[in-house]
Amino acid sequence: MVPGTPLPVRAQARPSALVGDYERLRELCPVLELRLLDPAEPDLSAADGWYSGARLATEERALAAVLAGAEERIAAEHGRAPRPHVTASRLLHHYVWSACLLIAGPWHLARRVPVVDLADLWLHAPTGRLALRPGGHVDLAGAPAGALTGVLPGHLPGDDELRAELRAAVVAHLEPVLAAFAGPTRRRDRALWGMVTDDLASAVWYLGRMLGAQDAALAVAAEGAAVAAAGALLPGGTLPLPGAADFRRLRTPDGREHHTRTRLGCCLYYAVKPEAVACLTCPRTGDEERLRRL
Repeated sequence: MVPGTPLPVRAQARPSALVGDYERLRELCPVLELRLLDPAEPDLSAADGWYSGARLATEERALAAVLAGAEERIAAEHGRAPRPHVTASRLLHHYVWSACLLIAGPWHLARRVPVVDLADLWLHAPTGRLALRPGGHVDLAGAPAGALTGVLPGHLPGDDELRAELRAAVVAHLEPVLAAFAGPTRRRDRALWGMVTDDLASAVWYLGRMLGAQDAALAVAAEGAAVAAAGALLPGGTLPLPGAADFRRLRTPDGREHHTRTRLGCCLYYAVKPEAVACLTCPRTGDEERLRRL
């Protein structure tokens, strides 16, 4: 795997600001099934089907358990189990997108970059649900965080540095997970990091749309702000993330403009549900087809 930029080691305090951010994320994002753990709450148990990211990255038995759970869920929903590498790719996509939302969500909502340790994020094998014990975070210099716990010493000087910290946090968390999934997914480094790029851009975009869903009058502005944020976060040239967010606009015959982008790689949903049309941002879906659907 291509090594990511390591995050600086800083002492962590008891978190509190992030808890509010994550509670808001749960309210905004209906697809995020997240359980929040208190700092003193014991680790979740594999006996109950919970596996931490650290165990997924290092233990073949843990990885096999979550893959088996994903296969059972797909078979129950679609009537048949897909090929093993498809199951692995779909599960990795779920984990990567969720982790990106958990790291980028507080950044977009409150300009805080969480440090999500692999040992503090769990995946529930039977259901695919997540659990998180919030840790510390970094934010901008001058941010009014002096009275908050959970802030890591040494604020960053500006937005560019905060975006770099966010990318580094995503890479640091996901690099060991990608290494573990490389064999089961049959994907190499560029394809795996392409998935991370896609899911990071998608997570920020999704959050913007959900913010807009709260107020129709602000919907266009909320989505536009998220698209701009994702574009600044992923301008290209930020290895190991191999591409850019690269959003563009499509205009429908009614004169409305819609944001779109083309994923760097296919998410393989079509391989789970062959009768379904390709995703709207799939490399296999041209702009003419996108306009027809929009």
